[in-house]
Amino acid sequence: MPPKPNVLLVGCGKMGGALLRRWQERGLYKDICVVEPAPINVLSARQVPDFAHIPPGFKPGVIVFAVKPQVLPDVADFYKAFAGKGALVVSIAAGKPIGFFEKALGKKAAIVRSMPNTPAAIGEGITVACANRNVSQSQKSQAASLLGSVGEVLWVENEKLLNPVTALSGSGPAYVFLLIEALTEAGRKIGLEAKMAEKLARQTVIGSAALAKDSPAVSAAKLRENVTSPGGTTAAALEVLMSEKGIQPLFDRALEAATKRADELSK
Repeated sequence: MPPKPNVLLVGCGKMGGALLRRWQERGLYKDICVVEPAPINVLSARQVPDFAHIPPGFKPGVIVFAVKPQVLPDVADFYKAFAGKGALVVSIAAGKPIGFFEKALGKKAAIVRSMPNTPAAIGEGITVACANRNVSQSQKSQAASLLGSVGEVLWVENEKLLNPVTALSGSGPAYVFLLIEALTEAGRKIGLEAKMAEKLARQTVIGSAALAKDSPAVSAAKLRENVTSPGGTTAAALEVLMSEKGIQPLFDRALEAATKRADELSK
């Protein structure tokens, strides 16, 4: 278990707030300061509106950037002195590469770029992270502990994988919610009352996800086959969904579009 660091959390929106709550529940920091101009419910943590109001004696061991990507160019270089004194920098901002932080904070800065997703809010997220060459094993463990408080953490050596990751798991919850919407609307069109259709769609997705989580050794294809009887109703529906113009080519195009956009935002 790595030593508990002083944490400087820059930004406390939905994702930053989710991280903060889990850190507080697990006691993962020695002391914390939250830089956020908007009012937030911060328990046992000091909040300041901007960099200029950080207490002079506060020395962070970890800086977590949880602001929107478009805000980072305006604020990142304020924290150069902290990074220069050995603070680990962890970013959860989509599309901002390690090179951006090395330029803003110095080539010797220890940087972890990560991509969480919104189920982190209930501790069911998955985060993919990539560390630069300056991150020590102890710092990597600290990052894993902080990021792991909201779900699973996977590490990759190749930073270029972060954009496809963004397309799949970062944006993925939206695709699942769209599936619930689509099932609800389709249910309504075949005669179900709207509220009942939505309840059925939501719980079917929730239950199926729980079943998949409870069956880690069983492939998704096998789980699908277990529900499908030859010549039955499920088979009739899957014949449509798995056709040449079905769901797979749609997802192929969707993830290609999301990855392309992530590439554009990284430049």
